[in-house]
Amino acid sequence: MTILSLEGATTLAAEGAGEHRVLIISLFTVFVLATLGITIWAGRQTKNATDFYAGGRSFTGFQNGLAISGDYMSAASFLGIAGAIALFGYDGFLYSIGFLVAWLVALLLVAEPLRNSGRFTMGDVLAFRMRQRPVRTAAGVSTIIVSIFYLLAQMAGAGALVALLLGITSEAGKILIVVLVGIVMILYVAIGGMKGTTWVQMVKAVLLIAGTLLITVLVMFKFNWNISTLLGAAADNSGKGSAFLEPGLKYGVDAMSKIDFISLGIALVLGTAGLPHILIRFYTVPTARVARKSVNWAIGIIGGFYLMTIALGFGAAALLSQDTIIESNAAGNTAAPLLAQEIGGGQGSAGGAILLAVISAVAFATILAVVAGLTLASSSSFAHDLYVNVIRKGKATEKEEVAAARWATVGIGGAAVILGVFARDLNVAGLVALAFAVAASANLPTLLYSLFWKRFTTQGALWSIYGGLGASVLLVLFSPVVSGKPSSMFPGVDFHWFPLENPGLISIPLGFLLGWIGTLLSKEEPNVEKYAELEVRSLTGTHAH
Repeated sequence: MTILSLEGATTLAAEGAGEHRVLIISLFTVFVLATLGITIWAGRQTKNATDFYAGGRSFTGFQNGLAISGDYMSAASFLGIAGAIALFGYDGFLYSIGFLVAWLVALLLVAEPLRNSGRFTMGDVLAFRMRQRPVRTAAGVSTIIVSIFYLLAQMAGAGALVALLLGITSEAGKILIVVLVGIVMILYVAIGGMKGTTWVQMVKAVLLIAGTLLITVLVMFKFNWNISTLLGAAADNSGKGSAFLEPGLKYGVDAMSKIDFISLGIALVLGTAGLPHILIRFYTVPTARVARKSVNWAIGIIGGFYLMTIALGFGAAALLSQDTIIESNAAGNTAAPLLAQEIGGGQGSAGGAILLAVISAVAFATILAVVAGLTLASSSSFAHDLYVNVIRKGKATEKEEVAAARWATVGIGGAAVILGVFARDLNVAGLVALAFAVAASANLPTLLYSLFWKRFTTQGALWSIYGGLGASVLLVLFSPVVSGKPSSMFPGVDFHWFPLENPGLISIPLGFLLGWIGTLLSKEEPNVEKYAELEVRSLTGTHAH
C-alpha cells in the first residue's frame, strides 16, 4: 500500500528470468492453486452474512494481526520502498516511517470504537445516529471510489510484473494477464468471502515476511552483520557519498518539495485509519479487546517488515549500480528482485534465478491478496450499505444480501479489469496517492466526528464525505501527477495548476472544516440520545454485534 509507483514493476533482469521461466511459472501456479484450495474450503463454511462479511467473527488477535499485515503490506510497499531507499537513501526510508506511524492513529482513535459500533462496514457507524439512506449512500460511494483507485494500481502492477517475468511483450498478452488476475481475484472473494480472503492474506503475510527475512539475512551476512559497513558501502556505491545517508536527496530540494513532503506525510499518517479494506478487518474478531490486540500484532509484524526494508534498500544500493537499478525501472521498483538475483549468485546463476523467482512469486502473491481485500471491502459496502439499506430499505434477507455482495464482486472486479487494461502503461503513483488522500479527506473526518462529536449531523457527514472526496479528486486531477511532468500519467500535455503532487495538505483539513460548517448550518437537531448510546457502545462494547 504505497504511494510509490508500481508502474513498470517491469524490466527486471529479463534474461535471468528467461532461463528459469519454468520455475517462475511453477511457483506462481502452486501459489494460485493452493490459495484457491483454501478459498473453496472457506467458502463451504460461509453460511450467512456474518460469515461472508466478517469471517464469522472467529479469528484470534494474532490471526487477524497477520491478516491486517497481509492486507497492508502491498507489492508497492515491498517493491516501491526498497527502490526508493536504493535511489534516495534516507529520504526513501521516510516512507517506511510514515506507513508504520499511521498505525498508531488507527490503534488509538479507530480500532476499538469501530469494532464496537458497527456490524460490517463504515456505513454502519455513520448510520447509527444519522439519517440512514443519504449517509449510507455517501459511505458506499466513498468506499467504492477509494477501493477502485487502489485496485487499479495493483492490477497495473500485477500485469507489468507477470508480463515481464514470463517474457510477454505483446499488448494482447499483457491485457490477458490483467484479465486473469481479475478472474482469480473475483473467485477469491465470491467463493471464500471474508474467511477465504483472510486465510489468503495470512498465507501471503507469512510468505512476504519469510522472503524479506531471507534476503535480509543474506545481505547482512555479506556485510558481516555490520550495519555501518552496509550503510558505508551503499553511500560509496550510490555515487552521492555521505549525502545519501542524509535528508534532502528527494525532498528539501526547494521550498515546494518540502511542502509536498508535509502533504504526503499527512496523507500517509491519516489515510490508513480511513482505508475501507483496513477498517473492515476490525469486524472479523469477536470483541474490541481482540481488535486492539490484533492491531498490536499488526504493528509488530509491519514494523519488523519495514525495518527489513533498510537491508533491502541499502543492500541494493551497495551491491547494484544506480544505473542498473534505473535502467531496469526508472522509479526503482525492481531493486528488490534485482538484489535477490545478485545476492543469490548474479545473473545467469541458478541461485540468482531461484531467488529472483521466489521474490517475484512473493510479490505476485502480495498483489493477489491485496486486490482480494479491496474487492471485498467495496462489494461489502455496495451490498450492505447501498443494496440492503438504500435500494431495498432494509427489507432484504441475509441470503439476498450475500448474493448481492457476490454479484457486486463480479461487477467491481470487472470494472477494475477494464480500467486496469487502460491503466497498464500509466504511472500508478497518482492512483494510490489519491486513494490515501480520499480516505483521509472523506472517511476519517466523518468517522471521528461521528464517534466523538455530540452535535454532528447528517448534513455535516454529507458535506464532509462529498467535500473531501471532491476536493481530493479535483486537486489530483490538476496536479503534476496527471500532467506537466515526464513522469505524469499524460506526459505530453500540461493542464496542471495545483503545484503539489499530493492534495492531503489542502483536502484533509477541508474535509474536517466542511464537516464542522455543515453541522453548524444544519437545521436538524442532533440525536443526543443516540449519541449517548453510541458513546457507551463504542467505548465499552455493550450491545456490540
